[in-house]
Amino acid sequence: MGRRGGGRAGAALLLAALVLGLAGCSDDPGPLTATSSGADQTPPSGAVQTPPPTSSSGSSASASTRSTDGPGSALPTTFAVPDPGRLRQPLLTADVLVTSTRPIPSAVRQRVRHVRGVRAALAMSVASVSTNGRTLTVAGGDPGQFRRFTGWQTAQSQAVWSRVAGGEIAVDPSLPPRLVDRSGYLRLGATQDAPRVHVGAYAPLVRQISGFVNRKRARQLGMPTDNALLVSTGTVTPSAVRAALHKVVGSRATLQILALEFDVGTPRTAVLSGSSVTSRVGTFSYTPHPNGTVSPDPAWVHRYIRTETVPILGTVTCNKGMLPQLRAALEEVVASGLAAQIHPGEYGGCYYPRFISYDPAKGLSLHSWGIAVDLNVPGNQRGTVGQMDRRVVAIFKKWGFAWGGDWNYTDPMHFEMAKVVDVVGG
Repeated sequence: MGRRGGGRAGAALLLAALVLGLAGCSDDPGPLTATSSGADQTPPSGAVQTPPPTSSSGSSASASTRSTDGPGSALPTTFAVPDPGRLRQPLLTADVLVTSTRPIPSAVRQRVRHVRGVRAALAMSVASVSTNGRTLTVAGGDPGQFRRFTGWQTAQSQAVWSRVAGGEIAVDPSLPPRLVDRSGYLRLGATQDAPRVHVGAYAPLVRQISGFVNRKRARQLGMPTDNALLVSTGTVTPSAVRAALHKVVGSRATLQILALEFDVGTPRTAVLSGSSVTSRVGTFSYTPHPNGTVSPDPAWVHRYIRTETVPILGTVTCNKGMLPQLRAALEEVVASGLAAQIHPGEYGGCYYPRFISYDPAKGLSLHSWGIAVDLNVPGNQRGTVGQMDRRVVAIFKKWGFAWGGDWNYTDPMHFEMAKVVDVVGG
């Protein structure tokens, strides 16, 4: 196996550091934005950010000329693979990670995919690397397929996966800032000659995975080829297929459940505070799932959730109790000559039953009731002032919506029904 761009000793150390007990990572998806300075300014956990590229001297460089290996290393094309393009396949849940110290044979991979309850299984490389006193778990593989196992915002961010395809590394936002130098490079190894890879994006990835690179980079780093499988069980509880997976992969591989498992299948009740809003949008029981989504009572969904056409956005699926106010707000935006300030192609959705950040500890998202909308997602990242036109914000507030841009930890894309405003003819 030929390695280009140096770092033989670092690659050997990375192989020696291969471990199967991996550290957890954040999976809180956030919108895409670009940072204004170097990668040492790590974003809040949950944000998706693409730092500006740097040249080998550490100054800004264009995407066509930047080096991704630091001083004295090969041209970017050395570790580039074809760009995956736009996401066209459905997303998958990251439920089980199967790892081995050696490549998992293709026949075994096929048998895993045919295990009852397995929806998909992605072959990839996984190894751990020691850098600046920390051990990071790095995965390598097909960026176009791995993105399907990440959260919605990360998966939809074309910039993240173009940078990975170009030879850079995507890292979880929880990565300590001190691990990345001021030029935006991460040294993947403990020695001075270990490969340095430019951080192309900070994005929530998959639990247990700190960073992701393409296959060419994985080979440069000396990672075992296809020694891991990322398994999706969809709506099936991962622990229900554990025994069958163990039987297929044998004793040389280990299994880790990545999905949250907590009283799965046990119904719960969701009630909003505030009698006026509650009476308009209803209450429901729901069943939580391992991937952080929930299934509300079908009878409530049938009664309250509607798909209708509204100005600017077109077809939306929301709670029928909120739709008149949403329509009225958008109609006033149009009447005020501000329609161009809302970008329908950047609409982030309304009814999406899940926990906030897919974390049960954070409670149900108001998207579960279908009474929140996310607008102009790319330019309105959490924790920023955002680019939302304040005249549009004022109109939405007039029609009973609270704006996430007013929160202590801002979410300027987010508008939610906070009170009932009667709409004539609504």
